[in-house]
Amino acid sequence: MWLNTTASPFLLTGFPGMEKAHHWISIPLLVVYISILLGNGTLLFLIRNNYNLHEPMYYFLAMLAATDLGVTLTTMPTVLGVLWLNHREIGHGACFFQAYFIHTLSIAESGILLSMAYDHFIAICNPLRYSSILTNTKVIKIGMGVLTRAGLSIMPIILCLPWFPYCRSRVLSHAFCLHQDVIKLACANITFNRLYPVVVVFAMVLLDFLIIFFSYTLILKTVMSITSGERAKALNTCVSHICCILVFYVTVVGLTFIHRFGRHAPHVVHITMSYVYFLFPPFMNPVIYSIKTKQIQSGIIRFFSLPHSRA
Repeated sequence: MWLNTTASPFLLTGFPGMEKAHHWISIPLLVVYISILLGNGTLLFLIRNNYNLHEPMYYFLAMLAATDLGVTLTTMPTVLGVLWLNHREIGHGACFFQAYFIHTLSIAESGILLSMAYDHFIAICNPLRYSSILTNTKVIKIGMGVLTRAGLSIMPIILCLPWFPYCRSRVLSHAFCLHQDVIKLACANITFNRLYPVVVVFAMVLLDFLIIFFSYTLILKTVMSITSGERAKALNTCVSHICCILVFYVTVVGLTFIHRFGRHAPHVVHITMSYVYFLFPPFMNPVIYSIKTKQIQSGIIRFFSLPHSRA
């Protein structure tokens, strides 16, 4: 095995068999991309500039919005390049970096959802100690821990990619680089790169989900022991987070199901499901929190009514 420095670039793929419609397909994708940028950018702006939102819950929401922006900005250039300009070539280094950031941010999102569950657990089950437990320093440490865990867990398989020879084909199956696509083109022993991601998924994403589920079991047990008025208020604070959890994990399960059991499905189904996985959660998260969180709603109303008040 040797370091591959002179190999031909990979070729990205849009929607096979629908090349003539690429420009039309790019229109709804561009609308979704712009909506994601505006929605998550607005959340970050509001949380940064509204003192009432300077609380651990909204700091974690800002982390979620930043992660969604990161995934979008990582995939958007190559997707639009393929659909608009038919620019399919991507160098090995750029491809590996893109794959690293895509997978790192995906695992980070799972960790952030777990952190938000921890925030709700402390707020409802131990409210008197909430401010002393979730200090600003603790929130920063949790955020750095989530990002470090994601980055280090993905690094081993990405570091292997430059050393593989690629002699079968140069054509990837998406308009962005994914680790599972790249290793299919390698002419080498890729056992580690096939097994390690499965371990990571089960050890982290599945474990995160189980801890979240256990946290909400304890939250529900606590909520059922308080008065009905306080019970409704406590449950309402969790609705937005539960919706985001469902959006994220349902798309993960859907993508996994298609890849494992939909081998005979048309290739366009696999590609479409990948876009749903990468675009649907970043699109929906700002919508969910804008609808279900009064503080975010009031911040948006004040932001858009400000020019009128000056006039």
